[in-house]
Amino acid sequence: MPEKYGKLPESPQSYWIDSVKLPTFPRLEEDINVDVVIVGGGIAGLTSAFLLVNEGLKVAIIEADHVLNGTTGNTTAKISAQHGLIYDEFIRNIGENKAKLYYEANAEALHFIENTISEHNIECDFSKQDAYVYAVTEEYAMKVKKEAEAYEKLGIKGELVNSIPFNIDIQNGIVMKDQAQFHPLKYLAHLLQHITEKGGKIFENTTAVNIETKEQPKVLTRENHSIIAKHVLICTHFPFYEGMGLYSARMHASSSYVLATKVKNKYPGGMYISAEMPSRSLRSATINGEEYVLVLGEDHKTGQGGDTLERYKSLEDFTEHALGLESIAYRWTAQDLITLDKLPYIGNLTSNDPNILIATGFRKWGMTNGTAAALLFRDVIVNKGSKYQDLYSPSRFYANPSLKNLLAQNVNVAGQFMKGKFGITTKSIEDIKKDEGGVITINGQRKGAYRDTEGKLHIVDTTCTHLGCEVEWNNGQRSWDCPCHGSRFTYTGEVIEGPAEKPLSRDDHTFFDNFTSKDSGY
Repeated sequence: MPEKYGKLPESPQSYWIDSVKLPTFPRLEEDINVDVVIVGGGIAGLTSAFLLVNEGLKVAIIEADHVLNGTTGNTTAKISAQHGLIYDEFIRNIGENKAKLYYEANAEALHFIENTISEHNIECDFSKQDAYVYAVTEEYAMKVKKEAEAYEKLGIKGELVNSIPFNIDIQNGIVMKDQAQFHPLKYLAHLLQHITEKGGKIFENTTAVNIETKEQPKVLTRENHSIIAKHVLICTHFPFYEGMGLYSARMHASSSYVLATKVKNKYPGGMYISAEMPSRSLRSATINGEEYVLVLGEDHKTGQGGDTLERYKSLEDFTEHALGLESIAYRWTAQDLITLDKLPYIGNLTSNDPNILIATGFRKWGMTNGTAAALLFRDVIVNKGSKYQDLYSPSRFYANPSLKNLLAQNVNVAGQFMKGKFGITTKSIEDIKKDEGGVITINGQRKGAYRDTEGKLHIVDTTCTHLGCEVEWNNGQRSWDCPCHGSRFTYTGEVIEGPAEKPLSRDDHTFFDNFTSKDSGY
């Protein structure tokens, strides 16, 4: 293994994806008509399909890549209503009633997952765990105390603690009892089987690019086929179709890093996350019959992380200090979207689109939020309403904190756009060594180059095919990441994460190219 990786695996790979063999599904090769078309094959999309086929509806799922190969396959898979220090903040910003609704929605999602596992006898390493948030500074110890007061107001079962069973000195901590963890793909593989047995149709390698908004909306695919449906559910992590919802301006993408570690000290149980940044998160997992610890952290805006390999190494150092590190079996990156007020957007795409529903912005807590989204979709489609609709409405706007965050977020985007366009690049092709990438200049043009381990050079245009920002090299993942809206591409230019729908060009690409394309989502 090259010296630069140390104990780290040379290539990133999610344990969840590597440990489960999923069925494959065909590409959509014809126009079809269904009751509900679901775009996106992660936890929100599959759980929605599971619920809706059980209601007797004709359902189709389309996935641009392979089902469960995106954000859901790269989670840490905590099933918890404890989402960091959030309830005191919600009480202050959206009120006690809505803060309680958020807790109830996520608690119901946890119970739905638990009941589904029990009812269908799903073997997925499900176990009940207490969830902790801990503070290592006096400033955050006070915030933890405020969170405990919020728990009491909302009737949440929890209490303050003054220690956790690791080599970490804490000032304060709070525990939420009876949360859970599992192997997400083992769980969702069973739902996948159930969907197909009930007549649900699944199409992979089928990219949705636009929607014709008529009385019955029509989803258009890159392969020039279409699906007409009574309802469209957009469950694509970042919405492939924004309509007039301006989601690009109302969310930002955040990346974090995961190590699956074998440690010297026995893991004491429980799930843990730090209150401070850089974040540190811990949970156990069983790999090949042995106990490992998943260590997560180092959050930053996607495309703005600097030397991303160093992010993994920081987690390696933390694990050594807290638990005693023996080896690292896997490493991977988790990415999620964060809204202006930290509540997901779940519901009508816009107030003018009653038949197009969206689920996005889960803020790294997709196991419960994705399940809550599916339950809401089922209730809206079948029962014509849900008590959570106003809470999650994508059309909501709270002046505090949304206005402040909207301005700050888009100032950041503008700064990244200008930095990319006018930054000076001094590297040349000769500077790119094996297994290295970076931005270079060729004939006065900004290009991205990666030289693989065999010495082959891969060159792409660095203009993101979403809104024209300039992508940056991510050496920890061997990918090109957009610092404006979080699109990610392989070193050959293929899309890994949206909102971009088209690969990086091998030729020159301009800001206006996406808007003049017939398959643009705008």
